[in-house]
Parts: sequence; C-alpha cells; structure tokens
Amino acid sequence: MRIDVLTLFPEMFSGYLGQSLLKRAIDAGIVDIRVHNIRDWAHGKHKQVDDRPFGGGPGMVLRPEPVVECTEAVQEQGDGPGHLILLSPQGRPLDQRIVAELAGNKRLVLICGRYEGVDQRAIDLLRPDELSIGDYILGGGEVAAMVVIDAVARLVPGVLGDEESNRQDSFSGDPPLLEFPQFTRPREYRGLAVPDVLMTGNHPEIARWREQQKLERTRQRRADLLGEGEENKRSDV
Repeated sequence: MRIDVLTLFPEMFSGYLGQSLLKRAIDAGIVDIRVHNIRDWAHGKHKQVDDRPFGGGPGMVLRPEPVVECTEAVQEQGDGPGHLILLSPQGRPLDQRIVAELAGNKRLVLICGRYEGVDQRAIDLLRPDELSIGDYILGGGEVAAMVVIDAVARLVPGVLGDEESNRQDSFSGDPPLLEFPQFTRPREYRGLAVPDVLMTGNHPEIARWREQQKLERTRQRRADLLGEGEENKRSDV
C-alpha cells in the first residue's frame, strides 16, 4: 500500500515513521509512505499558504491554490490517484469498519488541514472523503493522519507478525466487541491472581471464557456497540 501525506509540517512525521512496526513495514516494502510539503506549491515570492477569512473572524484559512495544486500533482504520481482523504472535525467519524474499508485501497492520499480550516473551494474541487478521529479539535490534521496510518497499516497483510492479533483486537467481529482482559507473568501480583482458567491449557474453555469476557466488558463499557441504551447498560453494572 502507498500512503501520501500532504502537510505544512512534514518534519512532524520523521520520528513517527521511524519507529516500531511501521518502520519495519516500510523497510520491508510492505507500506510506502511519502510526505509532501504543501508549501512547495504556494504562489508568490513569500510562498503564502494562508490568509484571513472573508467576512471577518479569528484565525487564518488555508488558501485553495496550494492545497489543490499539491493534491493534483501528488495524485499524478504512481498508479492511479488513490483514495483522497481530508482530515477534518466535520468529517465522518473514523471507526474500525471505515479503517477496514480504507485498508482495501492500494493507495491513500491524506490532506492535513490547519488553522481555521481549508478554503471551501478546495474541498468542492477535490471532493475528498472527509474523516474525523473524534469530537474534539486538534492544532492540525497531522496527528489525525498518523492515527489513520497506524490503524490502516495494521490491516495490511504482512505488517503484523501475527495476523491473529487483528481478529482479537477491540472492535473486531460482528458485533464489534471490546477485547478480553490480558494477563502475563507473574501469576500473582499484589494479591491479584491470573484467572485459573487461563492456566489450565484447555483451549476450548479458554476461548469460551474470553468470548464471555468480551461480551461482558462491552456491555459494561460500550453498550452502544451492542445496540443497547444507557438504561440497559446501567442495569448490567
């Protein structure tokens, strides 16, 4: 999979892309991530990328020219324009279902917004898939882009050492359940012991226990994933 990131702050990605599983996937050629500076497509002597909003108001707005022209130039690279995404608090909320949908693409192009947002004409011209990682405001789309990259890359075959990890993670399955509690050594710590069932070696029994734990934990913490309301959630606690 190829992922292109369009940003005003490309240096933010250097440390992130050089760590852990993602670095190994990049080194192995499983994932190809390229970061592009939107400012390289800015017009004029001073390479201005933002300006004051028409109609007044606080802050600055990303101008349409560098965003549109950077996106078009990057999309011309490689095989096909890819699935274009704008990270925006106004986008559809990212969840594991959408992550799986995105992982089915051969290429993603991520636009990182900044300031008070992107000039609406850039959005109207490019028609990106707008995605939000939550109901809160960040300083820009860079951190949100890293979230998308991290979540999607995990689903690319070969990135994880054990593909079973994806099937056991929270939000996997139908309905999407939270993951069961995990334990490792020591067997007892400060008076708290590992559940006996996990020490039996009886794998069918362990599997049944884990499924029960997933359901109970989801009902207690995220009843909405089961289609249950707050009233049902409270009654089960």
